[in-house]
Amino acid sequence: GTDRAGFEREVRFAAGLARSCRTHAGDLLPYSSTRNTARDMDVIRAALGERRISYLGYSYGSYLGQVYATMFPGRTDRVVLDGVIDPARYGPRLLRDTEDANRHALRGWADWAAAHHAAYGLGRTRAAVLATVEATRSAAARTPLRVGGYRVDDHDLPVIVFNGLSQDNPTAYGDFAAGVRDLRRAAEGRPVTPSPWLASTLEFALTGHGSAYGSAQASILCGDVPGPRDPETYWRDLRRAGDRLFAPVTRNINACAFWDPPREHPTAIRADLPALLVNATGDPRTTYPGARAVRRDWPSSRLVTLRDADQHAVYGVYGSTCADAAVNAYLATGRLPATDVDCPRPTP
Repeated sequence: GTDRAGFEREVRFAAGLARSCRTHAGDLLPYSSTRNTARDMDVIRAALGERRISYLGYSYGSYLGQVYATMFPGRTDRVVLDGVIDPARYGPRLLRDTEDANRHALRGWADWAAAHHAAYGLGRTRAAVLATVEATRSAAARTPLRVGGYRVDDHDLPVIVFNGLSQDNPTAYGDFAAGVRDLRRAAEGRPVTPSPWLASTLEFALTGHGSAYGSAQASILCGDVPGPRDPETYWRDLRRAGDRLFAPVTRNINACAFWDPPREHPTAIRADLPALLVNATGDPRTTYPGARAVRRDWPSSRLVTLRDADQHAVYGVYGSTCADAAVNAYLATGRLPATDVDCPRPTP
């Protein structure tokens, strides 16, 4: 949600997470960073007796690969970065400005859901499906929805929607559609047993079940780059965005606002690397402009673009024979494509 009371709740949660991490792992936090992870990687390289290592990194792993190649030049062989993070935008507010890509992904899913109205009952057109999502969000803002043993309000619902929009395939679309169907039924006051996908998403978002992942992620991000300290910075950003569905995820305050300052400065990424970059044009997490920025900064690199797919992580994940073949050829031979590679969205 974007109301002040909800924001204050997020401020308390973020401050509490930072305080808890400091209490339980304060001796480790100063050393939790991407630079130290890269150093650990190089220790492993040396222990294996390898002069150079090849590297495949997805999403955050793309940034880790950039840092490793910068800190240890000459120690990489074949480097593939998939779901490419622009290092100029890396930090605690990494998801800021991904709202347009997420709205595009939501529209793509809505088209699919409309074509499968008979199975999910969310609407026969894109507009009708999107109206169902908005009506459900509005209902959650009025009264929290009872979904199994959970209560879902308009502060939780954006997290659910966001989590449903990283994979562009019928299985993921169906899981998300079933989850929205359950939420809509709850909004109508009907008893609901959540679908497996929705149940796992609610467990992750609303309990401590996923805290190990979230805490580790926070420790790295906050240990790499400082975030704005003043909560009002985030509040003003939320209000300016005017987006009630995605901005509560992409622009909200996080634990880095209350974290101790990083021990080291952010890494100034090297000027060039002959790496193979891979990205989908509609990636809602590591958006396509980030991959284009790294391609410009690294003239010796090549970019494999998957067109017209709202997909996060492509190689070996999405099922593009074009993209997979380009990466496989590079890994097998060590030779980059002569030019950038454009791959069409596979036909069903």
